[in-house]
Amino acid sequence: MLSRNVLPPISVGHSLLSSTMSSGSLTSARYGKDKVRVLRVVRKENVHHVVEYNVQVLLEGDLDVSYTQADNTVVVATDSMKNIVYYMAKTSPYVLSPTKFATHIGTFLVSKYAHIHKAFITVEQLRWSRIVVGQDGKQGHDHSFLRDGDEKKFVKVEVDATKGKNTLTASVTAGVTDLLVLKTTNSSFEKFIRDEFTTLPEVDDRIFSTSVDLSFTFDGPIAIPPPKNGDKLDFEVPAVKDGGVWDDQVLESIASKVTLEVFAEDNSASVQATLYKMAQALLDRAPGIRAVSYALPNKHYIPVDMSYIGVSNLKPSDAEVFMPVAAPSGLITATVTRN
Repeated sequence: MLSRNVLPPISVGHSLLSSTMSSGSLTSARYGKDKVRVLRVVRKENVHHVVEYNVQVLLEGDLDVSYTQADNTVVVATDSMKNIVYYMAKTSPYVLSPTKFATHIGTFLVSKYAHIHKAFITVEQLRWSRIVVGQDGKQGHDHSFLRDGDEKKFVKVEVDATKGKNTLTASVTAGVTDLLVLKTTNSSFEKFIRDEFTTLPEVDDRIFSTSVDLSFTFDGPIAIPPPKNGDKLDFEVPAVKDGGVWDDQVLESIASKVTLEVFAEDNSASVQATLYKMAQALLDRAPGIRAVSYALPNKHYIPVDMSYIGVSNLKPSDAEVFMPVAAPSGLITATVTRN
């Protein structure tokens, strides 16, 4: 029997594109440029600093007619957004701080274009660390760097001008992705629900590995002074309390350090329990953070069964050879919000 949910036939000579398009209404729209890659070198005499960013720019505003009437007169070309990112990377005094740099870009965009009311700027920072030289192995080289990890820091800034171009605010979320960690003991998983579908054995000791995705939202929104110059390129950083949105150490070191310390030192009863301790510790260490979110996918390492040749490798105390298993994997997520 044919389903009753059948589309009505299209009459001869009728085109879907000739419709009056009145069946729906545009309820949201956002567009922009993604994956703008930029490396910036800042030279301070003989000492050089580098940052490498992947930048995403998205805009909201009075853009309806570009969708509903094919009217491009309201469109800031995404290629122009790319050029703005490069120009700001060259001229902004805040380029070494991903949070300030992103806020500077967003503030400029909503201030320059009268019909743009929100800018969403994401800056992903790739790792570059100084190569350590010298006999004591403690001196960072002035202009030579290495990529010493795959984790990436990121900042997401929403600059809001919906209440007027003189009443700008910014909301900031930051974090770390792809922080791969592993511990070989002090992790267990016991006393979980057992029923007819359970095949997983309980273990009092196991490998615990995950690729940490961490994001945290700062207190806010914060008031942003509007640009004073006619070109809208100036940006004044408003004052916030210590540990707040402009404190680069929260992103540079505190978040990762707290995460790694808790992961290493916790005698983990479950991924959930360790995640919660990480989030609580970060809220304690960074008073400017309002909420912390973690996503912890399990990286499974399964002891190899060698009983067929009389070798014990399955008991936790004997397990020394493991097979990495990529999928399927557990995924543990949670958000902890400050009281």
